[in-house]
Amino acid sequence: MRIEEEIKLDYSDVLFRPKRSTLKSRKEVDLIRKYQFRHSKLIWQGIPIIASNMDGVGEIKVAKKLASYKLLTALTKQHELKDIKNITSIKKFHNSIALSCGTGRASYERLNKIIAKYPHFQFICIDVANGYSENFSHFVSEVRKKYPKKTIIAGNVVTADMTQELVLSGADIVKVGIGPGSVCTTRTQTGVGYPQLSAVIECADAAHGLGAHIVADGGCTCPGDVAKAFGGGSDFVMLGGLFAGHKEGGGKIINENGKNFVEFYGSSSEEANAKHYGGLANYRSSEGKKVKIQFRGYLDDTVKDILGGLRSSCTYVGASTLKQLSKCTTFVRVNNQFNDTFGKI
Repeated sequence: MRIEEEIKLDYSDVLFRPKRSTLKSRKEVDLIRKYQFRHSKLIWQGIPIIASNMDGVGEIKVAKKLASYKLLTALTKQHELKDIKNITSIKKFHNSIALSCGTGRASYERLNKIIAKYPHFQFICIDVANGYSENFSHFVSEVRKKYPKKTIIAGNVVTADMTQELVLSGADIVKVGIGPGSVCTTRTQTGVGYPQLSAVIECADAAHGLGAHIVADGGCTCPGDVAKAFGGGSDFVMLGGLFAGHKEGGGKIINENGKNFVEFYGSSSEEANAKHYGGLANYRSSEGKKVKIQFRGYLDDTVKDILGGLRSSCTYVGASTLKQLSKCTTFVRVNNQFNDTFGKI
């Protein structure tokens, strides 16, 4: 047994220190990034925010809406070939979609069938809760050999060593985060995790040293957290809870006492396992929870709020582009972020 004494930080532990800026307005900030990926050599350009592959978030209607803002969406693992066929306009926004799969053969075959019919999809998201398994690295290598020109997103991990392992196995973008999500209970159920901001900083450094990228997955509760993830060096930020509860997600709307709510649950929750796999296997426990969140209407206002907050963060630290944000960032450690006199923001 050993204990790491160095302090590790979450988004709530820091604030940006403002700096003198020559920017006159938030509208001067350019959020577009242009990346070329290590293995696929694909060049992608857009705003590097990804909707998570969770039920009610990683849906085709969400992808279509976010594509209009130049954002990406990772579809849920359960999307079948017939679901893709039913969308006649899919080719108009296919570059904004990542097809998801797990390491199970059924999930992989589902992915293969979609790509065989629609080879124009460029992004593959290989998603598991625990990316530290040797089997996972081998699976990433297998997918890389089969699809040498696809951009592979793989995870989740939270340390530099496994970030490098996945990059060398064939991942272009490593998914970083274990336990920080709003409906994830991994930290309480297993005691495993890593403060998200420190994970982002350390994994980004490891990936960038090999010419690869990372996506910060989970833990963002507000637009300021999204900015902190980018400030910490993340190339992409994946959002679940912030994009949940919208019309495009297709969830069932529940009316209680005159207010509308939508159910939202973690991918490893009892609800998700019951819906997609017939229930939890008898050797495992749930690592997610179900909540009811207030129905938020259409995604437009939420997207504009997130992007507006991100632009504002850039102006406070003097970054005229999103690319410059991490270079302009100085974090200060804090004990409190909000004045909650009238309730939490």
